[in-house]
Amino acid sequence: MQPFHHTRKRRIQACVSSLLLLAIFPFDHLAAQDAASSFEEVAAQAAAARDVDDVPRSIELYTQALQLDPKWEEGWWFLGLQQYGSGAFPSAIDAFSHLLTLNPKSARALALRGLCEFETGDYTQSLSDVRNGVAKGAVNDAHNEQILRYHEAMLLTRLGRFSDALKAYAPFAEHKLSSPELLVAIGLAGLRIPLLPKDASADQHPLVTAVGEATFKFMEGDQTAAQQAFDDLFQRFPTARNAHFHYGNLLSAFGPEAAAPQYKKELEIAPDNTSALVMLAWSLLMQHRSDEALPYAKRIAQEDPERAASQLVLGRALLDTGNIAGGIEHLERGLKLQSDNLEIHIALAKAYSKSGRDKDARRERRLCLQMTQNGATGFAHP
Repeated sequence: MQPFHHTRKRRIQACVSSLLLLAIFPFDHLAAQDAASSFEEVAAQAAAARDVDDVPRSIELYTQALQLDPKWEEGWWFLGLQQYGSGAFPSAIDAFSHLLTLNPKSARALALRGLCEFETGDYTQSLSDVRNGVAKGAVNDAHNEQILRYHEAMLLTRLGRFSDALKAYAPFAEHKLSSPELLVAIGLAGLRIPLLPKDASADQHPLVTAVGEATFKFMEGDQTAAQQAFDDLFQRFPTARNAHFHYGNLLSAFGPEAAAPQYKKELEIAPDNTSALVMLAWSLLMQHRSDEALPYAKRIAQEDPERAASQLVLGRALLDTGNIAGGIEHLERGLKLQSDNLEIHIALAKAYSKSGRDKDARRERRLCLQMTQNGATGFAHP
């Protein structure tokens, strides 16, 4: 009979061997089962907390579940949604970014991340995400569409893209969807003030609201009411910068002869408004009043030579008054500043043809055709 301590030693070795085998083989399977069971349980608890609007608890549980399964797309969506609703915008951005890593085509995640970025002040990225989200189908009902379109328009204003912002606001007027904040937002875009409505000061509100109200009437199609509203606006705020310029841009839809007087009035108030100078010169050119446009065009090119529109207007004015070589010089200079400007290519085609450069003229006409087919438009309000 073997001594007791030898028997005990063998038993201990056998137990250790069994534990090692369990650790290497069956325990993995058991652990996976436990983890799966744990994930399903936590996920169910998270959904239950969400159903009863226990936001803090649901966020905690979704976070725990995602630690167990980081590839759970639905979990990232609901976690981001709960964080967005509770004002935890940086955390929500992180959640939606995780979801987009797993599913780059998630339009809803793009749009919601964009709204979160709006709240954190990342306006450029916000505009990109909101627009991409809408383009990919994030708009699933009228209410959501209004929210996203409104944020898009506010972002365009904040980033200085005022003409694009006003185009984005137009559907609200067409559907008669108004509010005090919306009128302030439209007024800011019209006056070319790169602010969000919440950032407008109390002193600014009377003016921007008046501009918003008059613009809203114009966008609704009630021209009589719009004209009266703008007349009242000019009486109340006779020195408001960009007010006449804005009205001129709106009136340009009815032809350059309707817009030109407003641009002239703007320049009486703000002689340094080069955007009004550009538009006045252009409107005169469109009326075939090139001799009148030329002094304004020369002034623009002197004051703002690095602007493509300045070179375009001067080039066109020179070309139309018989100075073909001078016109080509300034048009080619404008093309270097903005190679995708359709109006410059149109003017160059005409200039090259007049100067006998038929090959260059044909090239420009082909480019114009291609640009038009790709959706390029004519002269845009600066």
